[in-house]
Amino acid sequence: MNYASMENWKYMMFIIKKIGVLGVAIYMLPLQLFSQQPDTAISTTHTNMHTVASGLNVQVLPLDSILSRIDRNNVLLQSYGLKAESFKYSADASTAWMAPMVGLGTFMTPYPGQKIMDGRDKGNLMLQLEQDIPNPAKLKAKKSYITSQGNIERANRDITLNDLKSAAKRLFINWLIAERKILRFRENESILIMMKKTEEIRYTYNQAQLGSIYKADAKIEETRNSLHIQEAVIAKSRAWLNGLMNVPGDEVFEIDTTYIPVFTLAPTSDTAELSAVRKDVHKMDENIHSMELNIKSMVLEKKPDFRIRFDHMTPLAAGMPQAYSIMGMVSIPIAPWASKSYKSGIRAIQYNIQAMEKERSAMLIEAQSMLFGMQYDIQYMQEHIAGMEEKIIPALQKTFDAYFLNYQENKLALTTVIDAWEALNMMHLNVLDEKLKLYEMIVEYEKQLYR
Repeated sequence: MNYASMENWKYMMFIIKKIGVLGVAIYMLPLQLFSQQPDTAISTTHTNMHTVASGLNVQVLPLDSILSRIDRNNVLLQSYGLKAESFKYSADASTAWMAPMVGLGTFMTPYPGQKIMDGRDKGNLMLQLEQDIPNPAKLKAKKSYITSQGNIERANRDITLNDLKSAAKRLFINWLIAERKILRFRENESILIMMKKTEEIRYTYNQAQLGSIYKADAKIEETRNSLHIQEAVIAKSRAWLNGLMNVPGDEVFEIDTTYIPVFTLAPTSDTAELSAVRKDVHKMDENIHSMELNIKSMVLEKKPDFRIRFDHMTPLAAGMPQAYSIMGMVSIPIAPWASKSYKSGIRAIQYNIQAMEKERSAMLIEAQSMLFGMQYDIQYMQEHIAGMEEKIIPALQKTFDAYFLNYQENKLALTTVIDAWEALNMMHLNVLDEKLKLYEMIVEYEKQLYR
């Protein structure tokens, strides 16, 4: 055997060994990758990711922690607290009295050129003090009414907080599903790369088609592009969540990917139970209460107000005594031309309260119907996903395993295996898409429940 023949023989043995190693790896691939349930594999991988994140001092935030930070730090929510505080000081200001009036002038002083018969006709220099004294019951009622405006702002804050929490939950579950898709795409990439390498070796011995290699290469690039899309979803979700938590948008953190939204059926058979948890109903109750306090304040307008005036006169003529005058005054708001104002105002507010009560009832009926409909949608979606995971995916898995076994025995082309693999992979991704829809439906249900 010459030198060239010896080199060819060594190279052939090297190729055979490589094929054998790849063949064993490919044979074990379905057992390693598909013997686990998808959620188990994802959970294990995420645990590893969190371990790495901890090593890099990257903070891992569960959903509850994100929601509490939004409640505590969100700038928009802080504005409602400031508005409520302003009404507190406005209520204190409403109990203040008018400032006293001071006047200085002459009293009964004759015009120049007039003939003065007596010294006392010269008139007086007068100092006048005047003070309005409001009715205490009116001030107390007005203070209660203005204070109630702060409660409306706090109710507005609760509504906004519920909306922000729903937005944060949507971002969180989009991030969560994107993480799971990334894991799926990485597994796909590894399997496709190994298939491509096997096909390249087989092509060397005319046991494969060149088109199969190109198809595998295209699927690899397609998988990588899909992976980049999900990375963009994560980056966007992270930036928006940072904004909701009032931190710089580029601050790096990870989420707790073990979280799984759970649908809890709420008691909605009775509108009274629903009214106890709905934030918008609570706001409407506060509005009605505030209007009732306003009516009480207006009813007290029929009570009188008071005024006191003190006049001190110093005569301009010598020898004349100093004099004073004290005057107490009271308003008469029950006069017909005066009472018309507050009586008509009271009647207008009463009609507004009746309208708001009707609106409140309509709101509860609409919310109840909506929640019932959403409950059926969520239950249907849960059954739909369970059917995909328990029936369709196992059938596609068996198909792929059978095709892959034939491929290992060189009885089937790689393109057919890739088609089976693609069908299985698409079903896994469809399940993730349906879970995303389900989780968003749960978030929307909770938003409508506590809105």
